[in-house]
Amino acid sequence: MDGNDGSALELENIQSGLLSARPSPYAATYILLHIEDPAAGRALMRRLSEVVASAAHLTSPAGDTWVSVALTYSGLEALGVPEASLASFAWEFRQGMAARAEALGDTGPSNPEHWEKPLGSRKVHVILVALAPETEQLERALERARRAYQDLPGIRALWRQDCHSLATGREAFGFKDGISFPGIEGSSVPGSNPHERPLKAGEFVLGYPDETGGLPPAPVPEALGRNGTYVAFRKLHQDVAKFRQYLKANARAAGEEEWLAAKMMGRWRSGAPLARCPFHDDPELGADPRRNNDFLFQEDDAIGYKTPPGSHIRRANPRDASVAGVVSLHRMLRRGTSYGPPLPEGVLEDDGVERGLMFAFVGAHLGRQFEFVQSEWMNEGAFFGGGHTKDPLAGAHDGRGEFSIPHRPIRRRLTGLQRFVTTRGGEYAFMPGLQALRWLGDLRT
Repeated sequence: MDGNDGSALELENIQSGLLSARPSPYAATYILLHIEDPAAGRALMRRLSEVVASAAHLTSPAGDTWVSVALTYSGLEALGVPEASLASFAWEFRQGMAARAEALGDTGPSNPEHWEKPLGSRKVHVILVALAPETEQLERALERARRAYQDLPGIRALWRQDCHSLATGREAFGFKDGISFPGIEGSSVPGSNPHERPLKAGEFVLGYPDETGGLPPAPVPEALGRNGTYVAFRKLHQDVAKFRQYLKANARAAGEEEWLAAKMMGRWRSGAPLARCPFHDDPELGADPRRNNDFLFQEDDAIGYKTPPGSHIRRANPRDASVAGVVSLHRMLRRGTSYGPPLPEGVLEDDGVERGLMFAFVGAHLGRQFEFVQSEWMNEGAFFGGGHTKDPLAGAHDGRGEFSIPHRPIRRRLTGLQRFVTTRGGEYAFMPGLQALRWLGDLRT
């Protein structure tokens, strides 16, 4: 397929990790690197350009195993990228995620002063991500990545996070994950919602027209910016015990805990959407990718008797809600991978073990995609008439949060919402195209 300017996506120059959906099951590893010597950093870029597969490989047998590389702003500085090029990157990226903490709701226990080191610091230069359907394949991918940096004396590994799919196939709170994602025009990536047309490639890949009809601002020169994108990496701790305690304390009858959890999420834990089965769970529907994301909100549920307007999925993607503005301008690719063991079923006390999600939010516009959704939809409710309410599951609550459930004859109101998700760290990064990796490797000062 061609874009509206007549140019097809240059798949051979786009990193496969940008367009690859997470396999199921999966195993993944995140590695952070520090560049101590610019020459070594450039050598690393040249080597990684041979390790990272292109999106043209998505249809190959190895298309579900991939290594991605992204750089922070301080990483680009460490490579010796010219000042004119550095100044051409998005201003949010140049500031870094830690500096954007207040706007993102990273306050209180999520404040960067509490983050895992070295996350959020200028020491983080390169982010490597390897992902595969199972551990053996992941180790092979990791070995290729390690060979690219281990014998370079000017490169130092700082941090590693191993991730995996849980035995249940769900995330730590117990919900089926990775259901909703947009299609990309000009790619082989179909969307999961048949009601949503594929979005312009420029929403996700720099160098192509976006939903406004123009080209998104991109780094210069073109060899650096084209076929790249921005990524917001987040490590999010999930307090499963606290979530279970809250459900138990607010349930009025036996079995109501599951109903409350579904209303807060907008789906039953099986993945079945309230929009299609509002009164009871339907695991068969939840497991069916042809049906579990086939719905809209406004056509028959404007008030939210099925799916509350303030629920997680309705905030993250309001779909056909006109009050949210042009929803297509705020869509992102979302890659979530779990870390840590599950809290055993029925346990209500925290065991002190770290568990949660590593997220990668991918898009060409950090400001109007990730930051807008995080600040205006997840941590505010004005767009649907919900005032200053926050996402009931992922919002930056302080123990005084509220959540309204439209219900006949009288709405149900939950109070005292606590912070169930805490940010452990994060980074804004630029994922260059393969040509750009080679350009970075050939830099001269």
